[in-house]
Amino acid sequence: MAGKLYMIPTNIAECPADSSLALETQRVATGLKHFVVENIRTARRFLKSVSRDVDIDSLSFTELNEHTPEMSIASMLDVVEGGEDLGMMSEAGCPGVADPGALLAAEAHRRGIQVVPLVGPSSILMSLMASGLNGQNFTFRGYLPVGGELNKALRQMEERSQKEQQTQIFIEAPYRNNKMLETLVEVLKPTTRLTVARDVMGPEEMIVTHTVAEWRRKTKPDLHKRPTVFLFLA
Repeated sequence: MAGKLYMIPTNIAECPADSSLALETQRVATGLKHFVVENIRTARRFLKSVSRDVDIDSLSFTELNEHTPEMSIASMLDVVEGGEDLGMMSEAGCPGVADPGALLAAEAHRRGIQVVPLVGPSSILMSLMASGLNGQNFTFRGYLPVGGELNKALRQMEERSQKEQQTQIFIEAPYRNNKMLETLVEVLKPTTRLTVARDVMGPEEMIVTHTVAEWRRKTKPDLHKRPTVFLFLA
């Protein structure tokens, strides 16, 4: 009988594991022996933060990140077909959401393996929850184009947002966050509501929504190399 693939969320900020993860998630995470992870060092540190009793050296870890050849993903599930459970962990937050873990989950479905999502923090959903924007109709766009295509993409997104009352959610490479905020304030319409969610669940968390017109009058927060989610609704 095949095992299961557990999608295990991890913390999205420097805080104790038991402050943000459900007890069931902690129980499953500490009971597994095999893991596919985005970063082995981060995964080992996370498991030790959940329980000091975890014997890290007895566990097996395989990395799945942007450098992993897609052809090697299928073999990661061999242990599951052999009857043992497997845990998938992102470097931060929910695996499979804006994360290469989706490739492993897709392969599991192709092979008839049960995929079990566990409860944990997602900066994307938490930003939406706190934004005051439309949570009934929203889309996550991932990373937007760079260079000359960015302005065009933003105007198209704003047009769709206004037409469908759809919240647009996206992220940027942390070192380009300040430039992204400058571009948003310059390109979007004055009446569009723009949310900046920085360091969600971290000690310097800031989730603020203003119209673009209001953002233009305010001192901009420093987002450089800080995990940030951007949202807007026209």
